[in-house]
Amino acid sequence: MDTEKQIELITKNTEEVLTPADLKQLVETNTKLKHYIGFEISGKIHLGTGLMTGAKIADFQKAKIDCSCYLATWHAWINNKLGGDLDLIRKVGDGYFKEGLKVSIEIMGGDSEKVKFISGDQLYHNNDEYWQTVLEVSKNITLNKAMKSITIMGRKEGEAVNFAQLVYPAMQVADIFIQGVNIAHAGLDQRKAHVIAREVALKMGIKPLVDRNKRKYAPIAVHHHLILGLQKPSVWPVPKENIQELWSSQKMSKSIPGSAVFILDTEEEIRDKLNKAFCPEKEIGFNPVLDWAKHILFVKEKYTLSIERPEKFGGNVSYNSYRELEADFAQGKLHPMDLKKAVAEALVKKLEPARKHFQKPTLKKLAEEVQNLTITR
Repeated sequence: MDTEKQIELITKNTEEVLTPADLKQLVETNTKLKHYIGFEISGKIHLGTGLMTGAKIADFQKAKIDCSCYLATWHAWINNKLGGDLDLIRKVGDGYFKEGLKVSIEIMGGDSEKVKFISGDQLYHNNDEYWQTVLEVSKNITLNKAMKSITIMGRKEGEAVNFAQLVYPAMQVADIFIQGVNIAHAGLDQRKAHVIAREVALKMGIKPLVDRNKRKYAPIAVHHHLILGLQKPSVWPVPKENIQELWSSQKMSKSIPGSAVFILDTEEEIRDKLNKAFCPEKEIGFNPVLDWAKHILFVKEKYTLSIERPEKFGGNVSYNSYRELEADFAQGKLHPMDLKKAVAEALVKKLEPARKHFQKPTLKKLAEEVQNLTITR
């Protein structure tokens, strides 16, 4: 595979790469590329976690990159996910979460059998070098930097946190170096941790990333898009100068009722959520339904979204590109209800493998337990 094609696949459908020049250097020197993305174990998997990750892993695999998913059990414990019950976090992570990620990867065109899954318990057990790396990272960042980085836990800057939560950023950065990862992948909400990893990379002495000439280098950070939740934004219309800030606060969230579609939602639940979705007529700048169509459906090279409607409303129509869909919606040629129905049916079909996968006797009971968990944050 030539350099340009490999870089194109790595950067495809991303919001940011830190940095393109560093990535090009690694590719041109034939450096073995090793990817990782980490997940707090926090209950049900929604489309932003499952399918967005799956789509990008599929791209990485096409670029001949070794991919891994890190099940951050200890991070979830620190952040009080699932009530801070570490045994429950482990149970959900090893069964439901791992299997949910696998089927999401398959749905989006990747090969889950070639993805390495490792949990915090596995990585940290009898691993003195890991804890030394945590301390080494900590020695190279300020308390103020750690405080500002709590947003990677879904916490607001300035919010009261306990001391363990201040250790969280250093642990996340140490996860990268201890695994020898040179492509750290996540949504934009994890940017601050990745920036720290890049800032401390040349100062690391225990587990630095080194090239063939034994020179230290910083990991590449690849950030995929954060898809919007289905709810109406807190401010409408959205001021153009605040759109990026508001976008992050309006991302899909399992704790906001109706915001997210989960990979195991029933057909009826998917249709109902999309029917109630915020989707203003002719609005293309801040529209969650269009956002999902662009980043979940039209990521395939060849994809067709079919709209079924009565002749008096224009009859059936098919879109072979997102650009065509967006143009018609912006001009009022496509009504919001028709768009919402079409996207709902497309998601019903796309998520069918996930529903079937979790009908297996070994997974069904655990999936039902997870479905009934109350997620408070």
